[in-house]
Amino acid sequence: MSFIHPTSDVANCQIGEGTRVWQFVVILEGASIGSDCNICAQTLIEANVVIGNNVTVKSGVQLWDGSRIESDVFIGPNVTFTNDPYPRSKAYPDQFSGITVKRGASIGANATILPGICIGEQAMVGAGAVVTKDVPPRALVIGNPARIIRYIEE
Repeated sequence: MSFIHPTSDVANCQIGEGTRVWQFVVILEGASIGSDCNICAQTLIEANVVIGNNVTVKSGVQLWDGSRIESDVFIGPNVTFTNDPYPRSKAYPDQFSGITVKRGASIGANATILPGICIGEQAMVGAGAVVTKDVPPRALVIGNPARIIRYIEE
C-alpha cells in the first residue's frame, strides 16, 4: 500500500506499492511512479513523467514533462530540471526535451540539469553542478559547467 499525505494534490496517476508521497506534493494526471519511492515535501511531478522503483526525490524538486527517472536514483533537495532549451513567456516548443536519469545515478543538492541531458548509470552529479552535456556511466561530475573529475569504481 502506498502512502499519500492529505495535504498533497495527487491526480489520477499510477503510484506503485510502498511509495510515500509527503506534504504539499503535486502530481499531475498521467504521471507514473514506481514502487518503494519516497517523494518528499513540496515536489511537483508533471503528467508526462516516468519514475522507476526505489527512487528518492528530495524536497523542492520539479520534474517536468518528458523526464524519465530510472530505478534506484537519488535526486537531492532543490535539484533543478529543465525541459525547454529556449524558454520564452507564452511560447512553447512542439515537444519538450526531457531529461533521462539512468539506473542508480545520484544528483546532489541544488544541481541544475539542462534540457535533453542524460545522466548515465551509477553516475554522480555533485551539489551545485550545472550539467550542460551528457554524463557518462559511473562518472563523477562537479562545477559550472560540470566536468568529470573521476570515475566511480564498482
